[in-house]
Amino acid sequence: MGLFNFLKNRGKKIGAAEAAEAPAAEDLQSELQELGLDEGLEVSVEGDKVTLSGTAKDQATKEKAIMAVGNIEGVAQVEDTTPGPEPKTYTVEAGDTLWAISSKSLGDGNRYNEIFEANKPMLSDPDKIYPGQVLRIPA
Repeated sequence: MGLFNFLKNRGKKIGAAEAAEAPAAEDLQSELQELGLDEGLEVSVEGDKVTLSGTAKDQATKEKAIMAVGNIEGVAQVEDTTPGPEPKTYTVEAGDTLWAISSKSLGDGNRYNEIFEANKPMLSDPDKIYPGQVLRIPA
């Protein structure tokens, strides 16, 4: 359970929402469904804050769902009301690579693929990350 901050004007564009506002809860729920992350989770939206509730099938699904909805343009915060520990996250800075993030977060750049795998299906290529994106760091 916790509150996670994201860059509101960065991320994937979905639905018919303008960049200044969060997408509709139905659009976010559909996004989670497309990614295979919706089982047991419900999405609600108030302003630019998204709330995840319910019980995810496992901790990894919960953490991926938080990152998936948070990295949508128009979303500034994700409140997690689901059971389980908070995920470890990293906000990508200009010039970062998964190798550099792995060195900082996991102590070994060679472990960059662990971060990539931990953020699938939101990431489709380890070279396609952007400043402001929030990534899940595996335990």
